[in-house]
Amino acid sequence: MDIIFIKGIVCETTIGVFEWEQHVHQKLLVDIELGTQFSKAAESDDLTDALDYQKVTERVVSICEKSKCRLVEKLITTIADTLWADFDLKWLRVSLDKGSILKQAKSVGLTTERGTKG
Repeated sequence: MDIIFIKGIVCETTIGVFEWEQHVHQKLLVDIELGTQFSKAAESDDLTDALDYQKVTERVVSICEKSKCRLVEKLITTIADTLWADFDLKWLRVSLDKGSILKQAKSVGLTTERGTKG
């Protein structure tokens, strides 16, 4: 299995459980690792044989921009389930960083996986 990674996708979204959070955009950072086979693309050197990570990135940004989720757990699950359904993947890891929302912590986030790595 080969892995493509996309790190630091910047997304703005409305998210949060507090009333004020539903009226502002917050910046999230999303990291993705995509387990796939890119041997065919490596041999052909043709984008049609490759996993188009621009499309993956655009899909993540679109999901976040349209989201009205209250919890990051819901948003990260939506991202992972959508990528899993829409792209030919053997394994997927999505990490979402909500930033410094706690005074006591540099950042808060989640990671979820689909499939089997290896």
